[in-house]
Amino acid sequence: MTMALLVGCASTPDPVIGPSVVQPRSELGQGDYSYQRPTTYLLRPADKISISVFREPEFSIASIQIGVEGNVSLPMLGSIPAAGMTARQFEQDVTRRLAAAGLKSPVVSVNIAEYASHMVTVEGAVTEPGVYTFQPGARLSAAIAMARGPKRTAKTDQVAVFRESPEGIMVAKFDYNQMSQGTMLDPVLQPGDRVVMGTDGLSVFWEDLLKALPAFGVFAAAGVNSN
Repeated sequence: MTMALLVGCASTPDPVIGPSVVQPRSELGQGDYSYQRPTTYLLRPADKISISVFREPEFSIASIQIGVEGNVSLPMLGSIPAAGMTARQFEQDVTRRLAAAGLKSPVVSVNIAEYASHMVTVEGAVTEPGVYTFQPGARLSAAIAMARGPKRTAKTDQVAVFRESPEGIMVAKFDYNQMSQGTMLDPVLQPGDRVVMGTDGLSVFWEDLLKALPAFGVFAAAGVNSN
């Protein structure tokens, strides 16, 4: 009987058959969150790329990290910009620069070796809190899965996502069970997102921050209980 109860507590609700919800709920701060995966990828600082120049091993690099200023340093070319370009655009730019520097008919191939810029912090009532690297297009549920899912004591209807914006740090609320059912948007992550799974043990910092945001006063009151 005890085992059956434990399994029941750990299970997720049955999915609702049919199209899942993809519309954000503005009253929960989800207005700027999207279900759409990116169709193109622009290189970012911290990403690692490989550069191969056909039959020119001295100009080829197995892995090089894009610096915080968005540049990489290449043989014969020095420091050149990379961030903000697609891999194909950067490939064409390196080809042009090598040809201009005197290399005859260079054939360049650029690939992304590691999406190191894509980091998400997962905290609160999850099994393994930490900072995780994710693939572009990964969703909020993937971040929770990387942290080995919610603890049994988690308030799964109180998932806060903190995201940087031009206006400052913004917070949105999600319900893990509703996402699992397909009845709430499961948004695409952005680099630097911070996910906090609700628990009675949320730090005073989070409690104060949530209470300071008028739109989430109800969330703060319901999701953070003092003992």
